[in-house]
Amino acid sequence: MIFKKRTFFGNEPERLPAEQPAELERRVAHSLAVSPGLDAVDLTVTCTGNTVVLGGTVATEAEIARAEEAARAIEGVADVINQIGLSKTGRG
Repeated sequence: MIFKKRTFFGNEPERLPAEQPAELERRVAHSLAVSPGLDAVDLTVTCTGNTVVLGGTVATEAEIARAEEAARAIEGVADVINQIGLSKTGRG
């Protein structure tokens, strides 16, 4: 998933609360993609109601914590189930 930098200026557009799981997934995925210190290329986001399930792999335990923190910060997320694992790449 590729997200471009904002190209508008001025006030941010009004954002309505996510009423559909797909909208909540989109918001969480975007937050993961732009979070500093987190490589979200191999992460997945699925929602059931307002519960978010994070999956995939990252390189460090710090990234696992950052991903969960970023997901919990999104308005409308009631619970986060973190199933992110550590990748074996580069671990000798």
